Amino acid sequence: MSRLARILDWAPEPEDDLPLALWSAAEIAAATGGQIGAAGDFLVSNTATDSREIIEGGLFVAMRGAEMDGHRFIETARGRGAIAALVERPVEGLHVLVEDSFAALQALGAAARARLLPHARVIGVTGSVGKTSVKEALFAALDRASHGRAHRSVKSYNNHVGVPLSLARMPARTQYGVFEMGMNHAGEIDGLTRQVRPHVAVITTIAPAHIENLGSEEAIADAKAEIFEALEPMGDQPPVAVIPADSPHFARLRDAALAKGARVVSFGRAAGADVRVIDAVRAAGGGSLVTIAMREGGVERRLCYTIAAAGEHWVLNSLAVMAAVRAVGGDLGAAGLALAEMEGLAGRGAQMLIDARDGQAGTASGGKALLIDESYNANPASMRSALAVLAGVKARRRIAVLGAMKELGDFAPGLHAALAEPIFAAGVDHAILVGPEMAALNAALERNPGENPLAAAGSGLGKGITIAHCLTAEDARHLLDAFGLEDGDAVLVKGSNSVGLGALVAGLAGK
Repeated sequence: MSRLARILDWAPEPEDDLPLALWSAAEIAAATGGQIGAAGDFLVSNTATDSREIIEGGLFVAMRGAEMDGHRFIETARGRGAIAALVERPVEGLHVLVEDSFAALQALGAAARARLLPHARVIGVTGSVGKTSVKEALFAALDRASHGRAHRSVKSYNNHVGVPLSLARMPARTQYGVFEMGMNHAGEIDGLTRQVRPHVAVITTIAPAHIENLGSEEAIADAKAEIFEALEPMGDQPPVAVIPADSPHFARLRDAALAKGARVVSFGRAAGADVRVIDAVRAAGGGSLVTIAMREGGVERRLCYTIAAAGEHWVLNSLAVMAAVRAVGGDLGAAGLALAEMEGLAGRGAQMLIDARDGQAGTASGGKALLIDESYNANPASMRSALAVLAGVKARRRIAVLGAMKELGDFAPGLHAALAEPIFAAGVDHAILVGPEMAALNAALERNPGENPLAAAGSGLGKGITIAHCLTAEDARHLLDAFGLEDGDAVLVKGSNSVGLGALVAGLAGK
């Protein structure tokens, strides 16, 4: 057979008969129980609930909230390229009329999940730390292997609106869907996982995030384990639960998964983990060269790959990625290549060189400083991981701008004060602490280092760290400007998103 004949004889696939458009008006009406407006039929290529996120060819879902009515932004959305709107009251132009826009969005998401072909695989990801990074790495790995037929929730769209919106955006031709699920209270992931109906559920780690609302790490583990509630088998194979073997809550998570009929795959450094680290060494450029063992059916195989993103937490993240990729029958080689190319995400470990500035003159000095952007979120575990990354970079001086960790309740003072040890261990030269909750850490850092038991171990606690405490991100920027950045400095910026340190990062990066 000639080359041309082989091209023309391309084997048909089940996806070939599926529509290329995301939704037609008739499909939207059928899924939501709505009525197509008098302006008639239409096709859309994307969906958004925020008029600022509309791109050409989109469907704008006009939802009513406590303070804002999306119907006010229909014309704005049309101006940005929306073809049609999903509305609760008749409007001019192409639309589908429904009783409740939010309920209609959920129905549209359910229809998108239901229309996937039988061989498609869906992965749900949750955890106290690392869920967005793992979700993005899984997408990169599976999209590469499937030649563009993977889909995932964008940004951190992991709540009661973000999950159905992400589902509603999923094309019928999707081969792999990856969805992030978050929570602040017990019961929230239960509702989300029943929409996603994953074949594979990943829990990255359990840490005291949202402990203010849940009261204990055990309660947090139980809330995360809700992701197992709606697991679906993969054909004649059971669903898979990917859980952290190193967690003190491993048995709790394992038992919850087994109760739902899942096959448990553990990952971590623990000797008994199904996917475990054999060796991890720092690679050129700040990432890691990792060798892992993957055990299945009594057979253990080894795999070596490079991770571009820096930090021990990324080593463990990569194990969860490899476990989930194998569970859905994905390409482990493609996963390794994706990890080698995937650097830190904006707000979650991205690193960039910025202009050094003279603290006295306030002008560029001609040198460069390294900025580590961890400004999107913070809890005790992720703070320690970020400080460990700062410790691992070569720097003339290490500067940490740390914002308060939110939703810790009565645990906040102790958990903030406990950051003193990893700050000293990271060799931080100057710390700028942002937010009233940071008063406890400020006090811990100002104590005589000789009183700290780590001082006797020669940890360098008496090196003379300088500390500044302020209340706002704007104050932090002024303090950092006054301190100045010298050529070869490294600056870590990390805090809960509500502290607003993203604006500080944008200013430093010249955006």
